[in-house]
Amino acid sequence: MTLQVVGAGLGRTGTHSLKLALEQLLGGRCHHMIEVFGNEAERDVWRRACLGDPTDFTALLDPYVASTDLPGCLFWRQLVDANPDALVLLSVRATAEEWWRSASRTILPSIRMVTDGGDPWMCALLQKMAVCFSDQLEDRDAMVAAYERHNDEVRSGVPAERLLEWCPGDGWAPICDRLDLPVPDGPFPKTNSTDDFRAMAGFPPLEG
Repeated sequence: MTLQVVGAGLGRTGTHSLKLALEQLLGGRCHHMIEVFGNEAERDVWRRACLGDPTDFTALLDPYVASTDLPGCLFWRQLVDANPDALVLLSVRATAEEWWRSASRTILPSIRMVTDGGDPWMCALLQKMAVCFSDQLEDRDAMVAAYERHNDEVRSGVPAERLLEWCPGDGWAPICDRLDLPVPDGPFPKTNSTDDFRAMAGFPPLEG
């Protein structure tokens, strides 16, 4: 199965909500980081891909109709090339500062905590981030610059007719329009808030 949508947006840009939305629209599974955590064999393939091993991304993502979030977004070029008819969906936040505020309270400390514990898969992911993004997880300026650079590279690297830039507040309409699908009657999914993530990860609640 080839992907119908390649999600190039970074984590904390509404990627879990997008996963649920794309599964509803396309009637199949959408790849997301949570899929990796639940599949040891797949996790090992991604680990080796992050370390630079040759990877058959078509075979790896065969069970899915779309992808979003890490680790796929770090391999967006390969996924775009492997799925020439797919819509490339660049999910972003309204500002880079908004992304940093969310990421610095959720995925970035979570990645650091797990890599400090020596987890082989997450250590490999951090190595990949060092190569194509940034591994300076606590450095606001470095991470904001990496976020902006990533988005600009997607914008310049994907033909306009294949690219949709989307913010969480945009909802169903832009996606359905580009996929030539009707807009569902129900609200767009809204999941995995900062508070939800922190509770799942065992982090203390934010004050204020």
